[in-house]
Amino acid sequence: MASRGIVVLLFGLFLVRVDGQLSDISNQSELHLEETLMRLLLRLRLEEDFDTLLIYGQKCVFHALSKRLGVSTMLVLASSGSTDYDWNFSSSTLILGCGAAAEKEGNFRTSMKLQMRRRLLYIEEDMQPENVCENHSIREQHNVAMVKVDFVQSGSIYTCRCFQEANFEELQLIDHKPIFVEQFKNMRGATIKTLADQLVPRSMSYRDERSGEEKMVGYVANLMNSFAQKVNARLHLSAELRSEGGKATYHGNISKWAGEDLLDIGMSLATTWLSSSFDTLTYPYLTNSFCFMVPLPPRVPYRQLYTIIVDPLVLGIIFVMFCLFSLLLIYSQELSWRGLSLANVLLNDKSLRGLLGQSYPFPRNSSKQLKLVCSLLCFASVMMTTMYEAYLQSIFTSPPSEPMLRAINDVQNSRYKVAINGADLKLLHDSGYQGVKQLGRYYTHIIDDYHEFVRLRASFNTSFIFPVTDVAWYTYEQQQKIFAEPVFYFSDDICINRFFFLSLPVRRHLPYRELFEEHMLRQKEFGFVKFWVDRSFYEMVRLRLMPMKDLSSPEPPWETIYFEDLSWILSLTETGTPLKLQLRAGEHFELFAVPVVVVMVVAVAVAVPVARPPADRAHSVSRSDTNAYT
Repeated sequence: MASRGIVVLLFGLFLVRVDGQLSDISNQSELHLEETLMRLLLRLRLEEDFDTLLIYGQKCVFHALSKRLGVSTMLVLASSGSTDYDWNFSSSTLILGCGAAAEKEGNFRTSMKLQMRRRLLYIEEDMQPENVCENHSIREQHNVAMVKVDFVQSGSIYTCRCFQEANFEELQLIDHKPIFVEQFKNMRGATIKTLADQLVPRSMSYRDERSGEEKMVGYVANLMNSFAQKVNARLHLSAELRSEGGKATYHGNISKWAGEDLLDIGMSLATTWLSSSFDTLTYPYLTNSFCFMVPLPPRVPYRQLYTIIVDPLVLGIIFVMFCLFSLLLIYSQELSWRGLSLANVLLNDKSLRGLLGQSYPFPRNSSKQLKLVCSLLCFASVMMTTMYEAYLQSIFTSPPSEPMLRAINDVQNSRYKVAINGADLKLLHDSGYQGVKQLGRYYTHIIDDYHEFVRLRASFNTSFIFPVTDVAWYTYEQQQKIFAEPVFYFSDDICINRFFFLSLPVRRHLPYRELFEEHMLRQKEFGFVKFWVDRSFYEMVRLRLMPMKDLSSPEPPWETIYFEDLSWILSLTETGTPLKLQLRAGEHFELFAVPVVVVMVVAVAVAVPVARPPADRAHSVSRSDTNAYT
């Protein structure tokens, strides 16, 4: 029995020792794994620095390593695998996953922010890297690397790759090749699904004579073409979404299809008026203003020129001068007020004829005071008649235009209607613009087909006022330079929105979105965008999309004065004849003194036009650059 007990004791001691050795081996293995993974994390930190760790999944070796790195660490429990709220992560975040399916992010905003962050997964030995890469590729997560449980022995790092036959690449820890690469800098001929709205001058399609392929040009199309050339990709115009008969598509539909992930990048522009986020919009491409192009007002008819130069204030001043000169003449003749009466003041023929520049009898034995008054009267008549004649000749040579429209309320008092597309009208209503509500349906002409509206605007129909962005107005302004005279002007006074952004529509989880926005900003920085906008008119002419003909319908030259243009002069002559007879009768019969005075005042007010500077002649309004919505 004693010997048996000794054997049992010895066997127990042996088991304890073996268990301790196995425990030491296990601890040493874990330490080796931690050290190897630590070297890997330090290498990743050298490739691209990170200041935040985000760990998904149950407790694994990554939890112990997070303390040694000295960076902020965030843990997501394995039970949910997702955050509960919008988490603002640092842009330099490294994601660690304790398993291939540990990340189950259900928060939409967090998922978008973490889409292009680097991921390092710790997976089981029996899991295939190609399956893991395929699952993450479906979720638009491409910067993924993984190590297996036997990482210490194998030293293999599996990193996902795009645009090649094998969707992953096996690297060794001692290799000098980078683990994470910018895969979308070379897309190796992959397609970018897009669709153009074909709104000139944004994007204009043409058939290449050499290759026979359909190509696009314009300040939006050029951006897409240059980006595709930079990343070695091909633009694919989605055939299933194109309009029937080759017609262009409304830009609002392109934004909608991009939001539904049917397009990668829309070859169009969308406004940010009603957008609460930029999930489906790029960084702003252009700043713009949305105002109205208004027909230039016609010139004032000749028969109205006599009235527009009569200023009531100056007319009143001349009437006061007439009365003062009458008083001075009455007093200076006898140096007394014995001849003062209302009739002598208001019907003083010397004062009236003197101010009108006509001759009148001068007394022989006149005093110095009378000579001085007559000299002043002569000077006043020379000034008045000379200025009046100069302004009248200037106005007849270059007649001024009627007043321009300065506010949306002026449209109600004009002969114009506002032509607008139905979809744009709905956008204005949704944005709370009050101008359309003030006009009502009587002063608006709604066109449901957007491209029919564009054609009407391009015809320079002077019966309508058209909303237009300042970028689109540039082509109309250039086109009017070949006209005999300008037809429309860009009104800075009547604007819907003086400053807003235009962006390109993109799908939410576009993996190369940051790369595209960086390319867009570089084109703006080096002046290519401004060059494309300035050259858009010449591209339209080259593609024969801009008619090189005069659409202004100029009025006949104003060299002939017709009989009806002298109606005012003839009316004054007919009025002056009975007035002269009444004045003759008033000289003999004092009974007619009062009506004569009244008629005389009215006649002077009508017959004596007072010179004032003509109204500023309207010219085509050229916008100075700062920024549709088209």
